[in-house]
Amino acid sequence: MSDFERPVLVPPAGHKKVLLHSCCAPCSGEVMEAMTASGIDYTIFFYNPNIHPKEEYLLRKEENIRFAEQHDVPFVDADYDTVNWFKRAKGMEWEPERGIRCTMCFDMRFERTALYAHEHGFPVITSSLGISRWKNMDQINDCGERAASHYPDMTYWTFNWRKGGGASRMIEISKREHFYQQEYCGCVYSLRDTNAHRVAQGREEIRIGELFYGDADS
Repeated sequence: MSDFERPVLVPPAGHKKVLLHSCCAPCSGEVMEAMTASGIDYTIFFYNPNIHPKEEYLLRKEENIRFAEQHDVPFVDADYDTVNWFKRAKGMEWEPERGIRCTMCFDMRFERTALYAHEHGFPVITSSLGISRWKNMDQINDCGERAASHYPDMTYWTFNWRKGGGASRMIEISKREHFYQQEYCGCVYSLRDTNAHRVAQGREEIRIGELFYGDADS
């Protein structure tokens, strides 16, 4: 783990058992190290049916599993529920990033996270999604709190994982671990829009599976 001297983190109500929804290894690496340093008993819940194509999904999941196993952190591999995700995204295909499609996507993933937490005795849930500067933290927190509100005595931990240098350590850990470096949010519509932007700038489209943190000083 990092040599950084971290402050002790205390989950809501002083609970020590947390279910961490993880979107990928780069985003969760700092969150995991921060919780480990504070003695928090946490489990990773990987439920991300938005990620497309399956090759990309497997790359992100396998990197997350590798890092979890390296530190003996329990990892729950949930269903790759793409049919349900596309059904819920119907009519939102051209919505912009951070719009209502993203809200739907966060809701879907956090609803499943909260259900698993309820069924397995986790009083607190949180997510690594908020550490990314590309995400709207208020949007993520609203979705997390909404999912947790369906269950008595469950709380969504709205901790700002970016603060105190967290966003910078996320990159440092990713380079140290040589994580796979995804270049778009995850869904097919994000991939479409990101590629369109790149082509308009005279750049190549994304090549899935080719870029890793630390390659060519990325």
